[in-house]
Amino acid sequence: MAIKAALIMTGISIALLVIYGVDVAAGGGTGQGFLQADHKVRGIVLGGPAMILPIIGFFISRKESSKPLGIMLLVAGILIIVGGAVVISMPPSAEAASTGRNAVAESVPLIGVGAFIIGLGIVKVRK
Repeated sequence: MAIKAALIMTGISIALLVIYGVDVAAGGGTGQGFLQADHKVRGIVLGGPAMILPIIGFFISRKESSKPLGIMLLVAGILIIVGGAVVISMPPSAEAASTGRNAVAESVPLIGVGAFIIGLGIVKVRK
């Protein structure tokens, strides 16, 4: 039962990450995608749960082995790291320049969380 819940939560996380990425790509670097939300709202609504759900899924199923869950955790972690790398590689927008936002400072925690989730996936695959 715990594995099924963990798989569902991690699947939702992957779906949120894909929606997040497609919304950013649809905006073309303008900050506005098809969801009509700015980067802050998008990060809270889509990004926050997408980072928390795989971690919860791992810990509720920590005593059971599951290669599918491990692979899904790896996919979620890779998507988070790719998102952080894309933010770092994008040229600063006019809004970022005027507000003093630092893309590297915002992305390093994302990459750290992604690496942590990948580590959880590796543990789950090896178990």
